[in-house]
Amino acid sequence: MTPSRYRRALMITAAAVAVLSLVAVGAVMALAFAGSVAPAWVTYSALYGLPLAFLLMLFLVLDSVAGRRRAGKPDQR
Repeated sequence: MTPSRYRRALMITAAAVAVLSLVAVGAVMALAFAGSVAPAWVTYSALYGLPLAFLLMLFLVLDSVAGRRRAGKPDQR
């Protein structure tokens, strides 16, 4: 289980990556509509940012589920 101080940092990082990636997707679409090509770093962040944010959020959800399961069952020895 991840300590809560890391969980909050991961959550903020995942949200920031998701927002920046959505902005990059919008920029790529706007530039394509205008007839020009987006810079490589914008395209890269649009393509790889959203899956990265999704994986970070998936990790956080699974960590939360595992933490709740451990908290719900007392140690049976």
